[in-house]
Amino acid sequence: MRRLIAAAVLVLTPSFAQSQASNEPIPQITVVGHGETKISPDRANIQISVQTRAATAGAAGAANATRQRAVLDALRKLGLTDDQLSTANYNVNPEYRYEPNRNPTIIGYSATNTVVAEVRDLTKVGAVIDAALGAGANLISSLNFYASNIQQARQSAITAAVQVARTEAEIGARAAQGQLGGLLELTIGAYYAPPPRPVMMMAKSDAAQASETPVQ
Repeated sequence: MRRLIAAAVLVLTPSFAQSQASNEPIPQITVVGHGETKISPDRANIQISVQTRAATAGAAGAANATRQRAVLDALRKLGLTDDQLSTANYNVNPEYRYEPNRNPTIIGYSATNTVVAEVRDLTKVGAVIDAALGAGANLISSLNFYASNIQQARQSAITAAVQVARTEAEIGARAAQGQLGGLLELTIGAYYAPPPRPVMMMAKSDAAQASETPVQ
């Protein structure tokens, strides 16, 4: 579940303020209300990386390309389309050996290609991970769940926040021996959704390949 939290700031005038002189400041009641709505995610983004090492940059890149193509082919066989697969990062870096009193020596190169797979059927998340690892990926750098449509949940949170703020204002006005007047200002704060917890996975051993990765 994901939470959407909205804040509403109401500035209202008590009705007894109307009897004051026009040049006097109008008494105001300012209240803040919070509303919360929970929504279930229906999408997942998985960052899948292939890391390779070789003596030269070209060899590391070539080996990486071969393995990443195999990973993408495996994901397409599961039904993922090209618009669900995108490159997030690619880099080739030298690797050094450090020794006392000597300049670093390049001992090889590493290449990393990271793609993001958007999974629109959450029942396939485990299968996508297994297929990627089985085809040559050796790092799952993150697994994030999210909801594709939060508009209705956001509106519900805003409605709840305004209702809470209005109730607080009415209580305050009665405590001040007055009644609540008209609305002077309404500010809707940005909603807040707690960030998903990333999941890190390294390549599984061959013995574990027969068991599907459980994802809840």
